Amino acid sequence: MYLTQQTDYALRVLIYTAVNHDDLVNIATIAETYDISKSHLMKVVTALVKGGFLHSVRGKGGGLRLSRPAEEIRIGAVVRTMEPLQIVECFSQNNQCIISHNCRLAEILHGGVKAFLAHLDGFTLADLLNKSMHEVLYISQIPIITEP
Repeated sequence: MYLTQQTDYALRVLIYTAVNHDDLVNIATIAETYDISKSHLMKVVTALVKGGFLHSVRGKGGGLRLSRPAEEIRIGAVVRTMEPLQIVECFSQNNQCIISHNCRLAEILHGGVKAFLAHLDGFTLADLLNKSMHEVLYISQIPIITEP
């Protein structure tokens, strides 16, 4: 199973937003932190807002925040939102495969995808956070300058 770059970015955006839960965060800062294209992140953020994972505050001083606590955001739900999960042609509505009606491959692969997502559903965004992550991504840290 291969996850697209958009899903990778979506998880990174959610991690960043969760670490900085006390502050609104903006796409430009996230893009700079991860060295990712701002335009790519805008598409990802749009999907996360539509999916109900992020809340967008418009206007000056606006930004992004989680729409619910990190403990309530299941990783499987994020993957379902970001991924088409059509790993073979017969999973799509435009299926043109001539053996689909007699083939067991789709059933077997569907079981694998279901097991994969069930495993991811066992984890929340909060499970991805730790002290090291906080030290790397927390934006409100003020560097301590020591005088010589």
